Amino acid sequence: MNDITNKQRAYLSGLAVNEKAILELGKSTVTPEFTASLDEALEKRELVKISVLKNCDLGINEAASTLAERTKSKVVRVIGRKIIFYRPAKKPVIELPKG
Repeated sequence: MNDITNKQRAYLSGLAVNEKAILELGKSTVTPEFTASLDEALEKRELVKISVLKNCDLGINEAASTLAERTKSKVVRVIGRKIIFYRPAKKPVIELPKG
């Protein structure tokens, strides 16, 4: 997947703003089970927001890049203790703006 542009990032961020975080990353950090849960959520939803709890051993940016790499997704935005990921499904539902 190519990188997403700033315009696309802003669009996706706008879509996710009112969504609740569906996964919480805590003390167990980035386990294979957590990665699989995120991967499954991305397949179903394309756009997923997770919450990073204060007891997480990883820094938020480190967790974001690790999870993005493992799920082959893009980090849309890190806001506070929330991370928004995007990965188009095999049959994409979200249509990104051009450029």
